[in-house]
Parts: sequence; C-alpha cells; structure tokens
Amino acid sequence: IAFSVPAMSFPFFVHMEKQVRDEAARIGNIEIITLDGQDSTTKQVADLEGVIAKGYDGLIVSPRTSEGVAPVIQQVIDAGIPVVTIDRRAEGVTGLLAHVGADNVLGGEEQGKALVKLFPDGAKIFELLGTPGASPAIDRSKGLHNIIDPVGNIEVVCQQTGNFNRDGGLTVTENCLSSNPDVQAIVAANDDMALGAVEAVRAAGLNIPIIGFDALPEALLAVREGAMYGTVEQFPGGQSRTALQTIVNFIVKGEKPANDVILLQPKLITIENFDEAERIGEIPQ
Repeated sequence: IAFSVPAMSFPFFVHMEKQVRDEAARIGNIEIITLDGQDSTTKQVADLEGVIAKGYDGLIVSPRTSEGVAPVIQQVIDAGIPVVTIDRRAEGVTGLLAHVGADNVLGGEEQGKALVKLFPDGAKIFELLGTPGASPAIDRSKGLHNIIDPVGNIEVVCQQTGNFNRDGGLTVTENCLSSNPDVQAIVAANDDMALGAVEAVRAAGLNIPIIGFDALPEALLAVREGAMYGTVEQFPGGQSRTALQTIVNFIVKGEKPANDVILLQPKLITIENFDEAERIGEIPQ
C-alpha cells in the first residue's frame, strides 16, 4: 500500500506516517511504501504515476493541492487501484473508496470562537493562511470567517500565506508586524506557521495570543508555557488508523465503508483541557 503525502518535511505528516506504519504492523502482512511529495505538486503527481506503473494494491494519499493532484488520483482509480484520501481532499474525483479527515471548517470555527471569547470588544488580528489551493487551508479560513465576520468587530488587518511552514509563518508575521505593530492576536492555519509567529512576536517583544492548528507536540509545549493560547487537535492518529483499516477491509474482504466521507471532530486545546490532546506523551522535555 502506497502512502503519499505533500511533504515529509512537515512534522504533521511524519506523525501520520508513523501511525499508518504502526497500524500496518498491528494488522500484519502489510507493506507500506511512503512517497514524499517534497512540497511539490509535480513530484507528487510523478509518485502517483509510479503507483500505477508498479501496480500497488492500494493508495492512501493526502494531495498537496485539491485540483493539482486530482487528475492523477483519478488515473489511479481508473487503473483499478482503491484510493483513500486523508487530511486533504481531491476535487472532482469519482470512485474514491473514502475520504478520512478532520472537519476543517469546524476546526476553523473553533479558532474563531476562541477569538470572540478572548476579545468580546473586538480585536485586530493577523491570519496566516496555508498552501494556496490545499483543502485544509481553504476550509480552516472559511470556518474562522464563519464566526468572526458576523460578529463584525474582529478585523483581519493582515492576511497572507505562510505555506504551512515555519519560515513562512515567521516571515509573514514579521512583515505584518512592520505595518501593524498594534496587532492583538494571530491565527494560523497550522502549528508550524504558528510557531514561526511565536518567534517573530518574541523578537518584537510582544505577548499576544497565538492560535494554531494540529496540536503538534512542540505547539502543545508552547501552549503549556504560555507562548501560544491554543491549537486545534484533529486526531491525526485516528485519521491514519481509520484510513488504513478502510483500505485493508476493501482489499481483503471487498468491504466498502458505510460512509465515503469520514470526518473526525476537531477540538481546541488550551491550558484548560490540555490533557485531551492526542500527542501529550510526546511533548519535548
């Protein structure tokens, strides 16, 4: 079974891959082939063409962008190989066995609700967007705005993409701070960018709430130490196990899942419900 991710440079996908391998070992007799997209749509497309050429038994894929990788995913399906998408969706593909992910719109709404609670009288915020065209980036931003736009007093004074990576989060936050030093909070579409924002905010001598998404161990540490206000937990281990079980059940027994979209409910982790995080045992000491 091939496991194709946008990039193994993202800690989120490293964790997901480990969870898939652990579940494969638990089930037994499964070989996982990890395909690292190296944050390049072109590379991921080539990887998936290889899946067809090698005739793998199944594919679990998180497409780097919803549209860029969709045509080759369709080719994999048309070649008779079962496909489950995980975390990120593929647009316009027919015949997928399932999509397993978090409800990213709900996750974005959790971020928005936290802001409304923190700032009943309104606030100026930065929004760090994910990779353009990636479904979680689109959905998380949509969820955030579902909550803050109707309230009307939370103003996004700077909105830029940090491309889901830490350097991007750092650079965007520095740029935004130069024109908006009076910012009151920062929301990021993932923890890597949020941790970049933490560095920029520290360097500027500010102390403001920063909200991330993924509940990475390093972000949980930042929440515990007060450098971040919170992060949205989307249970990647649960996603990974479910995706593998779904594809194995189909390959071995011909069983299709009852629902072809399986969404886990995300939740905001703050210091108040800290022990509900999936990866609390991995926090760096």
